[in-house]
Amino acid sequence: MSTNSQEMQILLVEDNPADAELTLDALRDSGLVNAVQWVKDGAEALDVLFAHGADSAAESHRLRLVLLDLRLPRVDGLDVLRALRADERTRRLPVVVMTSSREESDLARAYDLGANSYVVKPVESEAFMNAVRELGLYWMLINKLPGDTK
Repeated sequence: MSTNSQEMQILLVEDNPADAELTLDALRDSGLVNAVQWVKDGAEALDVLFAHGADSAAESHRLRLVLLDLRLPRVDGLDVLRALRADERTRRLPVVVMTSSREESDLARAYDLGANSYVVKPVESEAFMNAVRELGLYWMLINKLPGDTK
């Protein structure tokens, strides 16, 4: 499920189709699914964020949140995070790492690279969906970003 970059507010970077569907279902329950673009690997995420010139998500100023898995094909999630923080256009963009990794080294590296939050994916589907609903509502409705006029 995806939208065009002018409507996109959440970029979901997740290679596991089951986790992606649960995430999209939870966001749908929260009324946020129409604003989501799902990509399946880190290279695709970087392409959406940076490779389309003025049409890129980084330039659109509509992107408000990246939900980022760590274990991704082609380009690792930590490398995506590093690229986001290295670019002036995305330096302040909230990034929530959503991963199955409980490794302290992954947690520390994610925060060292500028993650705003690190969430270990709950194994049980209802707990997973509740966590995503709460994350979506917080980051999209409560959190304020520079330039917000709401």
